[in-house]
Amino acid sequence: MSASVFGAAAEPIVIDVWSDVVCPFCYLGHGILEQAVEQFPHGSSVRIRYRSFQLHPGITRPVPADDYVVAKLGMPKAQLDASHAQIASRGAQVGLDYRFDKALMADTMDAHRIIHLAGAHGRQIDAVKRMFKAEFTDGLDVSDHTVLAGLAVELGLDRDEAIRTLETKGYEKEIQADLLQARQYGITGVPFFVFDSKRAVSGAQPLETFRHALDVSWQDRAATPA
Repeated sequence: MSASVFGAAAEPIVIDVWSDVVCPFCYLGHGILEQAVEQFPHGSSVRIRYRSFQLHPGITRPVPADDYVVAKLGMPKAQLDASHAQIASRGAQVGLDYRFDKALMADTMDAHRIIHLAGAHGRQIDAVKRMFKAEFTDGLDVSDHTVLAGLAVELGLDRDEAIRTLETKGYEKEIQADLLQARQYGITGVPFFVFDSKRAVSGAQPLETFRHALDVSWQDRAATPA
């Protein structure tokens, strides 16, 4: 961290990200944000913190994502395919491999529990990225406890702790706090990025948008007396 600007005890720029595992734009937004932070001269002074959100709560069983969107949201298949092609093209530019034909729409509450568990062990961002890959590249059921426990082990977490977290509905308080904060902010769609609790970016915006938000946030910090 740059002590010359903030002082030795300064806090990092905090980016709170409301996101859902089955949201393709959230995966894309994460990839673009990561690239923006990597290019930011003060990237080591940035902390990304993920918040839980559910786009489609209450799904009782996993179904092919395309079928769900066409049937439940009324989007024509041709329009959906065109949207997927655009997302996949943008995603490839930041190293993401979308395979929409394999993606499942499932309840994501338990996936959020594992993300919170990983966060408690300092692995939140890794968990978010692994969940996205599981959904959009591997075609895994992110509501299945066996799948989620396996992903937790991949992240270096204890399988028994992961299973216990899922069986006891762990981190419910934290998840509900995230959802409440989203309602208070008026968030109805994700991804939604809040920089230092001051300015928001909605959606998977171009790289330049995130860079501008980082630059302005840094300037705010620089203008504040240490």
